[in-house]
This record gives sequence, structure tokens and C-alpha cells, in this order.
Amino acid sequence: MAGYAAANAFLDALAAYRQAEGLPGQSIGWGYWQQDTGMTGHLTDTDRNRLTRSGMTPITDEQGLALFDAAVRSPRPHLLATPINLRRLTGSAPPLFTALVRSGTARPTATAGTRNTGLADQLAVLAPDEQDKRVLELVRNTTAAVLAHASPESVDTSRPFSELGFDSLTAVELRNGLADATGHRLPATLVFDYPTPHALARHLRSQLVPSAPQLVLHQLDTLESTLAAITGEDIAGTKITKRLQGLLAKLSRFDSPADEANILDDLRSATNEELFKLVDDDLNIS
Repeated sequence: MAGYAAANAFLDALAAYRQAEGLPGQSIGWGYWQQDTGMTGHLTDTDRNRLTRSGMTPITDEQGLALFDAAVRSPRPHLLATPINLRRLTGSAPPLFTALVRSGTARPTATAGTRNTGLADQLAVLAPDEQDKRVLELVRNTTAAVLAHASPESVDTSRPFSELGFDSLTAVELRNGLADATGHRLPATLVFDYPTPHALARHLRSQLVPSAPQLVLHQLDTLESTLAAITGEDIAGTKITKRLQGLLAKLSRFDSPADEANILDDLRSATNEELFKLVDDDLNIS
């Protein structure tokens, strides 16, 4: 496939070069033909359904001849000859076809620094088992749509994607669908990193619903930024300090006995000078 693409790129450039030199030359990029050929004979129903969802429709012999006649009458060195179903593109146009879709109808895509928090907000109010069920349902429904299954129930969530019939193209299509649904950037290797729908759902849930420690750390970052704006002369600072000290005192209860044993060992082995320095530091004596 890489060699085929390189050969096509060369022919496109050759046609443009010949026309620039005043010589005849034209390169036509064809879509896929309705009649089975060496390039399309291996396509399965899933492959054809994927092409249809992307807006491409097969070329009949009559359409092909008409497109060829139209192409040779054009002065352009490179043309794309394929019927496109614009209704299929509405709201889901691939980047190559976005110029053909009316402004405002193309689907939004997740970009760096942006997050569609709708699903995350919905999950936040659910119990953990309901969160798992909701995300697994999303993965299952999207998988069934990509594979053109009549029902999501036909997808065995414990089977590897490779056994379900996924290849590199359907893997990318699944990634794109889940990226749109979650608002998260997802790698093209998603189905290889998390090889079953169940494993993938667990990963997505961890991305959408942060763990308690992650949530606390995020809140502490926000608190730190807020405290930076408070001066030492602020009256509320005293109340804030006492409140924080109270929280730290509560957290100290979670110290393990091993930590306490280590502290006692350190005190027993400390020199007099080290013990005096510890007391001075604790009482702020200078």
C-alpha cells in the first residue's frame, strides 16, 4: 500500500510538471468501483459499509465513463473522480471532505486543551458499578456500529478486538468515535493497547472519572493558586491557617506504625546537638 501511494504521488507530480511545460498530462484519482476489481475484490461487507459511512459510493461503469469524459475536458492536472454522498458527510466529514460540507455542519473534534465534559459529568453522579456499565455500553455500541452489527448485544466484550474482526482502519474508526463521545484525545493504537472492549472501557473510565487521590491533588493545586493571592496581613489568613492545620492533624492519623517506629529510632540515635536543634526549629527559636 505504501508503494502504491508513492507511485500515485509520483504520477500526480508528473502530470503537473508536464502541464507546466506545455505538454499533455493528467492524473485521475478514482474511487472504488461497484464491479469487483483487483483493488476491491477482497473487500468485505464491513469494509463496504465503512466506505459508505465515510460518504463514498461505488462507481458504476456508466458513472466511470461520464467522469472520465468530464476529466479530460478539465484543464486541471489532477482530479478526484468519485461519487460522494454529501448527506453522509453532514456532521461527520473526514478532513479531506470538510470543504464540501456546508459551514457549521461538520462535527466538532477533540483538540488539545479542550474537553467535552458532558459524559464525564454524567458519570460523576453515578455509582462506580453504574459508571462501569455506562462506559462499557458506549464501547460496545461504538464497536457494533463500526463493525456494522445489527445489535450491540452481538459484541462479546471479553473477546479481543482482533477476533471481533478489527483491522487498522476499523481500529482508527473506533478511536475516532470514542474520541468524539468522550472529548479526549485517544491514540490510534487504542485497540492494541487495550485489546478487549472490557479492558478499553476500564481505561476510558479511569480517564473520565479520576480516582479520589487524583481529585484531591487537583483540588490542592487549585487551593494553592488561591492562597498565593492572600497576603500574610490578611485577617482571614489566621482562620485559613488554623483550618489547614486541623486538616493536617486529621491526615496524620493515617501515618503507618512503621513510620512512627522510624521516627522513634531516629530520636534514639540522635545526638544532643540534633535534639536541641529539633526543639529550636519546632519552637521557632533563633
